[in-house]
Amino acid sequence: MDLNTAIKKFVTNGCYLCWGGFADRASIASVFEIARQGIKDLVITTETDTFMQTSVLMGLGLVKKYEFAYCWGAIWGPDQVFRRAAEQGIPRTVELEEYSNYAASLRFLAGSLGVNFLPTKSLLGSDIPKYNKKIKIIDDPYTGEPVALVPASRPDVAITHVQRADAIGNAQIFGYVANDETIVRAAKRVIITCEEIVPTSEIRRLPNLTYIPYYCVDAVVEVPFGSHPRGVPYYYYHDVPFGLQLPERWKTEDGFNKWAEEWILGTKDWNEYCNRVGWDRLNALARIERKFQVYGEAR
Repeated sequence: MDLNTAIKKFVTNGCYLCWGGFADRASIASVFEIARQGIKDLVITTETDTFMQTSVLMGLGLVKKYEFAYCWGAIWGPDQVFRRAAEQGIPRTVELEEYSNYAASLRFLAGSLGVNFLPTKSLLGSDIPKYNKKIKIIDDPYTGEPVALVPASRPDVAITHVQRADAIGNAQIFGYVANDETIVRAAKRVIITCEEIVPTSEIRRLPNLTYIPYYCVDAVVEVPFGSHPRGVPYYYYHDVPFGLQLPERWKTEDGFNKWAEEWILGTKDWNEYCNRVGWDRLNALARIERKFQVYGEAR
């Protein structure tokens, strides 16, 4: 299945959507395809999000609600698109539902376990429950001490980008796994994008890396460099110069719109985006990563 088909089949207007990965293994190619198809009124749930995922869809007016713990630019600088949406409702008002990183992770764990909530003490004493009424403070029935309950998250669709998978959906992750294991088990549908599709026999050589089994997956799509300008451990490094330009280009709504037209709406698919970035540049990022990161048998 190609990316256009997978997004068209599973992601619809009003979809409750989640990304896997973290600062690396970002689902950039999928986000861009959602933007090209103009899928709107999205409700997005994440733990940590950085430039180029939810912010892109916010800037294009496609997000209705955002459940999150963190959304910023990390080393690249401030995320002006998120700030405009959160503070000024530009280009549209987005309902924000905030959690801590740990609480957001617990929501996916609850969804994966099939329970409606999980308890935590980490939110006690913070202002988060004050502003998020979905978080309930109760007396622990065993000790009588206060405990916070966070609601389960069960996305309609989870999308995550991994290093490699086989054709039936067994997906392997090298390095930091983030919440991917629980996200895919909490979601109703799962799209896996990967750097390469390999034979099942290759997956079986390193079964301990198969964090996402085929029975959780509805579509698998090979998308080389699918996280650019973010990196993928053991495959390619972050495109830091590309990322560092974003705070300035996204500083105004007009600036963001021109950037989106150049890099997303003005390209017909991910391959054309990569052509615009330049394959020499992309392959240089791969050489940089492989100079310092080698995964033994996996490489």
